[in-house]
Amino acid sequence: MRRADRLFQLIQALRTRRFATGQELADVLGVSKRTLYRDVQDLQRSGVPIRGEAGVGYRLERGFELPPLTFTSEELEGLALGARIVSAWGDDELAKAVASAISKIEAVIPGGLREALLDAPLFAPGYGRAAYMARYLDLVRHAITARDVVRLRYTREDGEVSEREIRPLGLYFWGNKWTLAAWCELRQDYRSFRPDRMETVERTGRRFDPDAGPNLEEYLRRTEQEGLDRGEPEPRGMRTPSLAPPQRQPGSSQRGQTSL
Repeated sequence: MRRADRLFQLIQALRTRRFATGQELADVLGVSKRTLYRDVQDLQRSGVPIRGEAGVGYRLERGFELPPLTFTSEELEGLALGARIVSAWGDDELAKAVASAISKIEAVIPGGLREALLDAPLFAPGYGRAAYMARYLDLVRHAITARDVVRLRYTREDGEVSEREIRPLGLYFWGNKWTLAAWCELRQDYRSFRPDRMETVERTGRRFDPDAGPNLEEYLRRTEQEGLDRGEPEPRGMRTPSLAPPQRQPGSSQRGQTSL
């Protein structure tokens, strides 16, 4: 569960109880008491009126409501464009999820802004090959989330076919193709794989721990250095905020992608 979702569920759990101990809340969220105490402190610092303390229990002040969603028209246009890209170039499961998310946003924004969301003149049309390019995307996405080793049969650009076991780390969309950042057990190194070149894919059920081995942060560090060595500019959108590097000096460049 993402931390943002967990914090939301913590607020909801407190809203339905007059009083709850830390252990009760931790059980509801499926986390340790230490994590629960840290989440409560973060919510308190953000202004959520949670009263109580560790070892005693907590309650939420009556009348507290989460603030309504507020967006500018440009923010809604950005959301609309992102949703259309996912619908056209993502897998069916993601397309359904993003359609559901847009419906939820539509239901809570004022009528004037609803037009900015639904009628945004920004498009990302797919074509026949788009679905082929996104094949196996749902399987790979779930394997990344579950930290599950994947076995695949893969055809390189030069036609060489191989069977490999990989640790999937992250998916990247480049406008005309997807690539999967991964650790290749065969090569014992980081590699990028294109889903449209995968002949067969299956999850092995064998878990890996990115905290104790190859991980996305190290993959990005490696490929950024390769880009620096080639003098290539830095592409946007390679990292999540949690993987963002320290600020670099103006004028520096970085890049990242080792491809097969």
